[in-house]
Amino acid sequence: MAKSKVVRQAAAAAKAKQAGPGKKTIAKNRSARHEYFIDETLEAGIELTGTEVKSLRERACQLTDCFCLIRGREAWLHGVHIHPYSNGGVWNVDPDRKRRLLLHRRQIDYLDAKLRQKGMALVPLEIYFDEHNRVKLAIGLARGKKLYDKRADMARRDSDREIARALKELNR
Repeated sequence: MAKSKVVRQAAAAAKAKQAGPGKKTIAKNRSARHEYFIDETLEAGIELTGTEVKSLRERACQLTDCFCLIRGREAWLHGVHIHPYSNGGVWNVDPDRKRRLLLHRRQIDYLDAKLRQKGMALVPLEIYFDEHNRVKLAIGLARGKKLYDKRADMARRDSDREIARALKELNR
């Protein structure tokens, strides 16, 4: 059992190296780009406790079904599950608590104005460590997709995959 954990950690480290020299990806919200058109992306800090950061170093985070809200001139992250730190003991906090996003006042006001438009949402895309080992969250200002948009994206992705296969066969 210990060997499989070591193998998983090695695979995660190799994946982090591919992401870029200063960026170590912790988790991605893969369904976000399927469900939404992403108009703009922003980088935000997250207010975390020490055991949450240690847990994120173990890549223990889930971004599925999470969302961002702006309440009381503050940005909040809801629905992110950060697993309790294995050696945290009594210092572990609620894994599903809401967390405050660290943004500038102008950014919050800008996002609030954009979110008041019909059909706009603030969607977490990715959580990662930056080059200074700070936890950052990539958030996207998004519009919801209709079912026919999702089907068109899937058809385009399938055709791109077929073209790539054909080119690969020709190059052999």
